[in-house]
Amino acid sequence: MTHPELIFSNNIVNEFKNCTQLQYNGKLNIKSSKGSQWTFYYRLGRIVWATGGTHPFRRWRRHMAQNCPQIDVDKLQLRLQDISIDYWDYRLLEIFYKKQKIQREQIQSIAENTIVELLFDLALQGNFASISCNRSQEVILETPMSFTSAEMSVKHMQDSWKIWSEAGLANFSPDLAPVLRRPEQLQQMVSPSVYKNFVNLINGKFTLRDLAVKMKQSILPLTRSLLPYILKGIIELVEVPDIPLVVTEVNNNSTTTQPKKRTAPLIACVDDSPQVCKMLEDIITSNGLRFVKIQDAVQALPTLIQDKPDLIFLDLIMPVASGYEICTQLRRISTFANTPIIILTGSDGLLDRVRAKVVGSTDFLTKPVVADKVMAIVRKYLPTASVSIDKSQSNLEICN
Repeated sequence: MTHPELIFSNNIVNEFKNCTQLQYNGKLNIKSSKGSQWTFYYRLGRIVWATGGTHPFRRWRRHMAQNCPQIDVDKLQLRLQDISIDYWDYRLLEIFYKKQKIQREQIQSIAENTIVELLFDLALQGNFASISCNRSQEVILETPMSFTSAEMSVKHMQDSWKIWSEAGLANFSPDLAPVLRRPEQLQQMVSPSVYKNFVNLINGKFTLRDLAVKMKQSILPLTRSLLPYILKGIIELVEVPDIPLVVTEVNNNSTTTQPKKRTAPLIACVDDSPQVCKMLEDIITSNGLRFVKIQDAVQALPTLIQDKPDLIFLDLIMPVASGYEICTQLRRISTFANTPIIILTGSDGLLDRVRAKVVGSTDFLTKPVVADKVMAIVRKYLPTASVSIDKSQSNLEICN
């Protein structure tokens, strides 16, 4: 087994030390070979904030719930530009502070916990992937609300990782969500009250970190208590998507930059199959429309929020997050309240159709589908789209 104190490669540890010794101002960007990214913001050699990781929105929601319970984050009137910058989470804290909604001590606590959490995730990924880093002075937080010693934070992370690893949890990320797979077996093992709590909370919607906050427990004893059930297959840890903040469109007569006028509607396809995405792209673009493909379900919501497509084809079965889950999250965002969402699946079951309607989908299209059906859907829900069917594509099919 890899020793906990050796999780960080020497170049990463030295980079943190160098930033401190040089009294560095700027960003330290870190990437893993698995695609994860973290950014640590420095001011005078001390870390003032950190962003990135698997669930930036879930993390911010948790820390706000813990430290600023008086603020209901789902009732915030946010514009897209409010969350489009890299350090949107820190900027929102600054705004709350200037409006006297929160205290500096609350920001300090959120900053310290965020930094420690991201360092822990960095150590976890360092156990399974190679890590690289570089410095950039593109963004400097001129008026930081808090200063954290990188040396102390790294030491705290190493101690936390050692305890986590020695508890037999080295292979489990706290960003995974427990889901109950064998309720009948569990019911025979625990009391009715404990079973009820399991059913209500162990439902695949809350990560281990989310549950720790909800149950007001430390994450280590909580996860350790679930470990026997995980090892027996009664509970499974699964990946879940992030939960973005609600974005509200604001129309005013100020100098706010207006959205660019689109020359053609933008169609999005969220599907983990490269073949499906490619063939849909051929159909859509050959009819004069713009197209964006998203093959990673985890990146679906951030990409859709950024691109704001006019219509979305959404695959039903994907790793990490299903079309049902993504559709549910999209409907919570005001920008997508009326966006046509077409569930794309290889099944034609009545149950699937009913459930798709329940989560807010607009329509249902089965695979394999021909180009005529795709364009009929587009014209049905985007009647103003100027499209002309390319006869050479009329018999093109999409297969699983």
